[in-house]
Amino acid sequence: MLYCMSDIHGEYEKYLQMLKKIHFSDADTLYILGDIVDRGPAPVEVLQDAAARANVYPILGNHELMAREALSRLLVDVTAENAETHLRAEDFVALQAWLQNGGETTLAGFRKLGKDTRADLLDFLWDLPLYETAETGEKAFVFVHAGLGHFKEGKPLSAYSAYDLAWAGTNLSKRYFADENTYLVVGHTLTLYFSGAPEIYRCQNNFCIDCGAVFGGRLACLRLDDFAEFYVE
Repeated sequence: MLYCMSDIHGEYEKYLQMLKKIHFSDADTLYILGDIVDRGPAPVEVLQDAAARANVYPILGNHELMAREALSRLLVDVTAENAETHLRAEDFVALQAWLQNGGETTLAGFRKLGKDTRADLLDFLWDLPLYETAETGEKAFVFVHAGLGHFKEGKPLSAYSAYDLAWAGTNLSKRYFADENTYLVVGHTLTLYFSGAPEIYRCQNNFCIDCGAVFGGRLACLRLDDFAEFYVE
């Protein structure tokens, strides 16, 4: 079976409960549509679990983009040779923005790791793609974190910027693909914004699956084979 989640934001226990609820096995595939890290209590644990599973495919959210830039600067050993150059004024601005958006829990988790484990997990963050695609039966899916900013019909996904895919919101009332069996799945924007409820929102061939797990809402999971919905409070 093919599944997707988004915006776990360090809610490791909810994530494990969801895997148990859907009976996730080696025969299944899970896509995580970004924002694994920040805000919640255990973002590093979720990252490590995802990195250890060959059938889990995370993509970049805006929080991973912020985190990997900041961590790459903060976790460098300071020496006499790099002391004056490894942190620039713009790095402090980016660091402050990240911490103000919940980066403290991710930073704390990384600091607890051994040097080699930390480096491996940071490499994992840098290797994450901005999008994924998948097919099941006659249905095809495009997974991005936030949307298709600066959308143009026929524009290849590789031509979109990190801002377009991981930061810019999307208009879920817009039909992006002419093929009726092609679907766009996003997170990033709380479904409360669209429907007023912490439940998966669908409009046209678009799904938003960020149900605010870290904000007192629910962690959602969509099974793409049959569009079954699963929730963990």
